[in-house]
Amino acid sequence: MLKIKRLYLFMLQSFLPLFLMTFFICLFIVLMQFLWRYIDDLVGKGLEMSVIGELFFYAALTMVPMALPLAVLLASLMTFGNLGEQFELTAMKASGVSLIKSMRPLIVLMVFVAIGAFFFQNNVLPIAQTKMWTLLYSMRQKSPELDIPEGVFYDQIPGFNLFVKEKDQETGVLRELLIYNVNRGSDNATIIYADSGKMSMTDDKSHLFLKLWNGEQFENLREQTGISTSNVPYRRESFDDKEVLIKFDANFNRMDESGMRNQYVGKNIDELQATIDSVNIRVDSIGDVYGKAIKEMPYFGIQYYTSEYTDSGRVTMKQPEIALAAPVNVDSIFRGSNPSLTKSYLNQALTKARRIHQDYEFKSLAMNDDRRTIRRHSIELVKKFTLSVACLVFFFIGAPLGAIIRKGGLGMPLVISVFLFIIYYIIDNSGYKMAREGHIEVWEGMWLSTFVLLPLGIFFTYKAVNDSAVFNKDAYVNFFRRIFGKSETRHLEVKEVVMNEVELPVAFERIDALSAKCAAFAERYKAPMSYIKYWTEGYDKTEIKDIMSRLEQTVDYMSNSRNRIIILKLMELPVLRNLWLYNPAGTGWVAWAFIILFPVGLPLYLIGLRCQRKFKEELEHIVTTDNELIALLKVNTDDINE
Repeated sequence: MLKIKRLYLFMLQSFLPLFLMTFFICLFIVLMQFLWRYIDDLVGKGLEMSVIGELFFYAALTMVPMALPLAVLLASLMTFGNLGEQFELTAMKASGVSLIKSMRPLIVLMVFVAIGAFFFQNNVLPIAQTKMWTLLYSMRQKSPELDIPEGVFYDQIPGFNLFVKEKDQETGVLRELLIYNVNRGSDNATIIYADSGKMSMTDDKSHLFLKLWNGEQFENLREQTGISTSNVPYRRESFDDKEVLIKFDANFNRMDESGMRNQYVGKNIDELQATIDSVNIRVDSIGDVYGKAIKEMPYFGIQYYTSEYTDSGRVTMKQPEIALAAPVNVDSIFRGSNPSLTKSYLNQALTKARRIHQDYEFKSLAMNDDRRTIRRHSIELVKKFTLSVACLVFFFIGAPLGAIIRKGGLGMPLVISVFLFIIYYIIDNSGYKMAREGHIEVWEGMWLSTFVLLPLGIFFTYKAVNDSAVFNKDAYVNFFRRIFGKSETRHLEVKEVVMNEVELPVAFERIDALSAKCAAFAERYKAPMSYIKYWTEGYDKTEIKDIMSRLEQTVDYMSNSRNRIIILKLMELPVLRNLWLYNPAGTGWVAWAFIILFPVGLPLYLIGLRCQRKFKEELEHIVTTDNELIALLKVNTDDINE
């Protein structure tokens, strides 16, 4: 019997309820987006609730690929955020359980979710999309529910315009009706005016039945008499009551699913691949025909093939290639003929060129349709796999990120999840559109979002496993400070208790050694470095570390002085920094890469020269301050150890 470890069971019990909750919340949100997008096609059609419910069910299945990755991201963030906030992860690590081991059951679960997502994309989604789009198009074709307003013309009945001045809400009687029958065109309209009337629908909901009282009907007789003059006879009819039957289909007629089933949204992997292969064969064969036709097109009246008659019959042979001794002189052709025919020659040539251009432009448009079909089917084929990979990528982003931020609930995790998903959606949608239009390859566009977010997942997982401070502001400040540098101010105070007294010979020796080291370094790098020397050599960082060490040791030793003036003078010494820009190329190939790519390394070179110049100024300031310290020590010899 398979027994699950208590830790694994605890992780599954913590994750699954949140995953199901977030999945249905995300599915509800994207379903509401679908509703607002297509609400105009649903409202006012008199559709039954069962039909609308069926549409929403299939729409919910269609929206699963959008809701599932967001749910995985949000649930993993909340789960590990809660564990971190409640110090559960800390307890696990203290017990020797690493983050990867605690994630192990959820990784297995995500693998099963990814496999299920693939089969859902391949087997369930094509059927759901076929039924959803068929229902939606059927609803668009349905006539709107009849609701004639008061005081305005109503034109939702095909071929008719109705005007009703007033409606009796209790009896349903319409008063002062004006009906324009424009089925035969506005010039042959039939106009009916009635004092009152009543409207109803036939039992089969295919016709409107109008019962009219006390009115008149006007009809011109242009079609019947064939008269086309301005004096058109018309017929006027007065009535006490009249019945009018108007064709108006109010039934919901479901379209056939076979048309949508043959589209790319209704096919699985095998059907998509079969369509791609068949269309590719057609494109290749048509391309061969077009290429052969261009190759065999006669130029200068010379046919590509020649026909000869032999005893065995007619034989067609390829015309041997003819090499021109010199380029054709077009001007000589014009000069050798009648000058009046020059314009005729040009017009004929231009007409022929335009005809050939239009012919091949039409052929290219026909082939572009086939290529577009291939791209749409290829996109749908790749989408069968992208959802599964997206779920895994989002899990390896959300779980480590939750362990890093250690914030549970719906606050911070929701903000981060929405932010990351918006980035994913924008990149994915951009890649999809570029692939659909043929600007990039299909696989590049459809995997673009994965290529962008996968390094982010690897980075967060690495940082979380090693307990690195990803969101520690001081860590990033120190990192950029090591690169670009920021001046620091030295702070010293007179010590109340001094353990090691300052000895003058030792102080003079330390200060002189530091000044000599600084002066030698400044003299060595007196002139600014060239671009090549900057990248290949730079400043000697080992020597810089030696100067920094000597400076801090000297300041630390001299800070034991009891003389406030000496302490104040020590505070004037700068805090040296061993910046990356002093010697940016750690290896030879990096240096030569920046040398070859000259414009790329130029900004860093200019910034680096500025940092080097500032470092030399700091060294010169150290030498000047050291000389002042020596002078103070000599003058105040009697006061140093008081």
